[in-house]
Amino acid sequence: MASYQEKIRELEQLISKTKYNKRTQHAIGLYKAQLAKLKEKEAARGKAIKKGESYAVKRSGDATVIIVGFPSVGKSTLLNVLTGAKSAVGSYAFTTLKCIPGLMKYKHAEIQILDVPGVVHGAASGRGRGKEVLAVMRNADLAIILLDVNYPGHLKVLKNEINNAGIRLNQERPDVKITKTDRGGIKIGKTVKIDLSNRTIIDILKEFKIVNAEIVIRSVIGIDQLIDVIEKNKVYMPAIIVLNKIDTVGPNKLQNVIKAVKPDICISAEKNIGINELKEMIYQKLRLIPIYCKQVGKKADLDVPLILKNGATLKTMCEKLHKDFVSKFKFARIWGKSAKFPGQRKLKLNHKLEAGDIVEIHLG
Repeated sequence: MASYQEKIRELEQLISKTKYNKRTQHAIGLYKAQLAKLKEKEAARGKAIKKGESYAVKRSGDATVIIVGFPSVGKSTLLNVLTGAKSAVGSYAFTTLKCIPGLMKYKHAEIQILDVPGVVHGAASGRGRGKEVLAVMRNADLAIILLDVNYPGHLKVLKNEINNAGIRLNQERPDVKITKTDRGGIKIGKTVKIDLSNRTIIDILKEFKIVNAEIVIRSVIGIDQLIDVIEKNKVYMPAIIVLNKIDTVGPNKLQNVIKAVKPDICISAEKNIGINELKEMIYQKLRLIPIYCKQVGKKADLDVPLILKNGATLKTMCEKLHKDFVSKFKFARIWGKSAKFPGQRKLKLNHKLEAGDIVEIHLG
């Protein structure tokens, strides 16, 4: 009897050899659904990691960023220049054997940066402690994909391993709602035009034993995105592609590599080139916003803001200030973009704040 891995390889070969078009869409959809189910079963079998081999990382600061790359691409050097942490640095592979955190302070934000062991081909399947590294990555707010300018081919491998670990980089979560019902079969509603036929959607759902449901599709999706929605175990994360060691090549080679990998930024961690620009990019990509606190009867403290993520509400702010603030909240007065007029009184915790708001919280 074929093992899960053998069946996975067979399906992957079938998918790679089948050219996608309207005629083959249905077959490819079923192959991919079967492949996803097999990978889930395989992952469940190998889920138990030996005691003491996982990385326990306590989150701290306003956000967490993980540096991911092959061994010896300069992750430890980058951590050190961003945060002043003392991660071991060496010009040989696997210098970092554990997860090392550092704290980057920028524009009043405290951003946790994690240096983890290098990812190698087969990491998502467990090679080179890859499962532990990618498990830590799932809990981060932002990924820095660090490339050595001399090895641009690493990017394709990294993206593949990260994708296989259920992490979707720089993708929005599909706006698709699936509601299971007791009877009536599968009913499909769409507010956008998509390439998938209703037959393909229905049969993919049935592969996952969903035979009665209402599905509403509000964003353009393909087979892979539909399966992601069904499985409900994917992480959507912003990422920055960083090309490192640019001081080690000539201008012609650098331009060729930039054209091939299209990095978001080029740096030399060793020579401190582009580091300030990278810090600003990290801050912007995390979508952090400053909120100023005002005590009742006093002027607002405009020197040290509270750092929250874009989309934060009064509840988010209360939770960050003190664990009892949510239960004791009566109302807030707000000055800034989210208020219709200065000092507007807000009674609901779901009020969304905007950058630069001044907030006076009243407790009961």
